[in-house]
Amino acid sequence: MSQRAIDLVRQFPQKRVFLIGDALLDTYLEGEASRLCREGPVPLLWKTREQHAPGGAANVAANLKALNAHVSFLSVIGNDYAGSLLRGELEDMGIDTQWLLEDDTPLTPHKMRILAEGQYVIRLDDGARQGVTVRPTNEALRTRLHQHIEELYANSDVVVISDYHYGIVSQPVIEQLTALANRNPKPILIDSQALQRFQHLPATVVTPNHAEAQRLVELGGETPAEDWEELAQQLHKVLHVDYVAITLAEHGVYLRQRAAASGLHVPTRPVENAQDVGAGDSFAAAFSLALAAGGSIEESAQIGLDNAGIAVTKPRTAFVSQQELLQRASLRTFTAVLQTQEDELERLRATLEIERLRGKTIVFTNGVFDILHAGHIHFLRQARQLGDVLVVAINSDRSTRSLKGPGRPIHSEQDRLALVAALDPVNYTLLFDEDTSSSIISALRPDIYVKGGDYSDEAIPEAAAIQEAGCHLVILPLVGSASTSNVIERIVATQEG
Repeated sequence: MSQRAIDLVRQFPQKRVFLIGDALLDTYLEGEASRLCREGPVPLLWKTREQHAPGGAANVAANLKALNAHVSFLSVIGNDYAGSLLRGELEDMGIDTQWLLEDDTPLTPHKMRILAEGQYVIRLDDGARQGVTVRPTNEALRTRLHQHIEELYANSDVVVISDYHYGIVSQPVIEQLTALANRNPKPILIDSQALQRFQHLPATVVTPNHAEAQRLVELGGETPAEDWEELAQQLHKVLHVDYVAITLAEHGVYLRQRAAASGLHVPTRPVENAQDVGAGDSFAAAFSLALAAGGSIEESAQIGLDNAGIAVTKPRTAFVSQQELLQRASLRTFTAVLQTQEDELERLRATLEIERLRGKTIVFTNGVFDILHAGHIHFLRQARQLGDVLVVAINSDRSTRSLKGPGRPIHSEQDRLALVAALDPVNYTLLFDEDTSSSIISALRPDIYVKGGDYSDEAIPEAAAIQEAGCHLVILPLVGSASTSNVIERIVATQEG
């Protein structure tokens, strides 16, 4: 994840999501198995825990809320115990349940998982039946449902359709959403276990898994393909969508735009002992919010994968907070910066080897160089006069804050890098993220290392690296009274005056 991705995630609290789909209740009954039951050859469990969690589209709602988005969740539940539990779970999470309509029949879809010592024993489903039930059954409720769709669509930044095929997203609902999308286009994500019903809805992206994608193209009269690119092409023939995102579990996601010559595989980080219940819901929630924030399809898919990657490390049906996703984003950005710096360092090392073979003396120095002044210029000119090639390493924004405090730098690392690189005495520049330049000295092994200021040999932080690299240390006194800190203080004093 880049800094751009971090900025997208930070926008999530401003986004309004209209989510429509099937609300399920997930229940986990855990027990200890001590012996076999006398009535039959099955384990006898002593119940130790009962946990309820939003499932299906309700889990998408929980994920959206955890990411601090404004979510309006439109669904229908039964007037039953499972429905009451589900409503309570959503309200405990701070989700507004005013759009959760109640129908007398059928019952709320309920998935009960029974575990012994953490291992699944059986899953028991009851309530509405997948692919069979049509809801709401009440004409008045159907009227209210369609009125709410009209209202919520108009007031949203992004639409998420989480269709588990329990009857909420009926053909009339799909036709209404299609008409609204044609009249008022906006980002629409479809995650459906019955995608063939969405052939004419002009969505932004659909997110079938590999098996769902193969099943859809087979229903569309095509032969299912194992090749991701061919499968994505076949999906575009069946669906009226801008992008196809085939989710591939531990292999990430395959993206393809309708007009593109070929697709793109976005890998994911491997996760040991992944718990995949609800991973698709976590992916869809973050993916849709990133699209709403203006992210590209690739950026949004990567954010979705990171969100799902965190979710699968948690037990049971889980959701991910915005803070957790930001932490993952920051870690990815830091890793990417380090990788880029390592590549640049290796290229520079090879270049300097050529300079060294030509008999050139390599001089190296480093610094923050925030708000360039005459003292900087004089110091760099003196350094260059000590040899033939001057290399300057610039502290990154992160390492500058570590050294100078939270108010620094004034100028970004890229601006500081460009300004120093443009100076006549300087031949090569690079960024570094550590507090000292010891690792760069070890990698480049310059002939001369130049330090500015009042130091003794022992007080220099890079002393061990200098000795190991066998380079000569030169300490240049700072000339004049100008310093970046003094310049900043004068600017602040002028503004306050």
